[in-house]
Amino acid sequence: MSPAAVARHSSRIAIVGGGISGLAIAHALRAQGAEARGVEVVVLERGDRPGGNIRTEVIDGFTCEWGPNGFLDNAPATLALVDELGLRPRLQPSDNRARRRFIWRGGRLHPLPGGPVDFLTSGLLSWSGKARLAMEPFAARRPEGDETIHAFASRRIGREAADVLIDSMVSGVFGGDARALSLRACFPKMWHLETDHGGLFRAMLARRRQHPRRNGEAMGAPLGRLTSFVGGSEDLVRALVARLGPVIRTGVAVTGVERVPDGYALAIEGDAPLHADAVVMASGSATTARMVRGLDPALAHTLEAIPTATMVVVCLGFPADRLPTPLDGFGYLVPRGEGLRTLGVLWDSSVYPGRAPRGHVLMRVMLGGATDPSAIGLDDEALLALVRSDLRRVMGIDAAPTFVKVFRHALGIPQYTVGHLDRLAAADARLAQSPGLFLAGNAYRGVAINSCIAEAARVASQALDASLRAQVSGLTARA
Repeated sequence: MSPAAVARHSSRIAIVGGGISGLAIAHALRAQGAEARGVEVVVLERGDRPGGNIRTEVIDGFTCEWGPNGFLDNAPATLALVDELGLRPRLQPSDNRARRRFIWRGGRLHPLPGGPVDFLTSGLLSWSGKARLAMEPFAARRPEGDETIHAFASRRIGREAADVLIDSMVSGVFGGDARALSLRACFPKMWHLETDHGGLFRAMLARRRQHPRRNGEAMGAPLGRLTSFVGGSEDLVRALVARLGPVIRTGVAVTGVERVPDGYALAIEGDAPLHADAVVMASGSATTARMVRGLDPALAHTLEAIPTATMVVVCLGFPADRLPTPLDGFGYLVPRGEGLRTLGVLWDSSVYPGRAPRGHVLMRVMLGGATDPSAIGLDDEALLALVRSDLRRVMGIDAAPTFVKVFRHALGIPQYTVGHLDRLAAADARLAQSPGLFLAGNAYRGVAINSCIAEAARVASQALDASLRAQVSGLTARA
């Protein structure tokens, strides 16, 4: 495209992607005074609605989440955003029952132990597995280089505990394979715990001194409390959309990014190119790679090396009196090798009461992930048959669900495999060659809502500085 064909604005920051990262960055730019300083902010979203995978649908009285069902309430940036948007009255902390979490092993559900004594009496691990876990303070030192989550856990707490406890947790958080994911990239706090304390038991004792565990909380549970909103996770998106207003443009497909003398030109499908002094690529890494390929093939190649795991979510509603036992907890995870295809089940109406009609319950079943990519190709009938078979085996549910809704996530969850931090460093080096171009989103430094919001202020500040420098440069050139 020729520079003359680009729609010029005095100063503009374009955010490509209207997921939670793009929306939070746009909000942060407003808070930092972008508009008051003469900088237009625009969010370009390819789809017909913003929010990405954060989407809540209320169908027949069931509140169904497409993707994340909340955030941990120990994140200052997220809580600050909640307050800025006036959402504090709509917060819905998870029920106390959600502290009870289970793992399916050996043909039955085992509650996650709440302390060392519970671990001794639990049937979750064999006696040899318990003995090996108790040897954690004497574990071998960390090897050089990147280490997978499974290798770290096997080294510290033993192979059995790694297979049962850690592998299932990684499936639940990332839909990933603990034998492929990087510990330092996925769980940097855990990496620092070993670095700072020399071991996990020592770190756990230090943590308990600083944050006494709430009664009934399982060992290894996050410090924060899982929290959502009365209307589901999408309440956060709706509030951001209402606040940002015409800043957000949906149905805008960016197909490429080109460097022009005074900034960047964004190629728009079916429309004129758009000029921007700074561009924040807040779309998925593969999508971003396609858009920047013409600008920087090396950057595109690096972004393409960040894989994702497809996911399938099956929401099921049942009359409560048709279940053999009441839903009383968060749900359960399934370690690999236990003969089930489901990764885990969340008892949503137990976690957040009110998400099912009176006299009914709602649960979400997770399938697919990095170890079962073909699950997304199953049709609804096959998925339902598979899920019902697994629920019959685990929970003894013979009744047919009265409500079924299937969500498929083809892009899925980014996988921070071994070498991820090196890939980020390589991407940063390439970005240094394109001043005013930035990356954001869950493909890079954290997959959770909290991580995306936490980086918003930093990215916004950098983009605003770049746009203001371009503004000053333009004025100087015209003078």
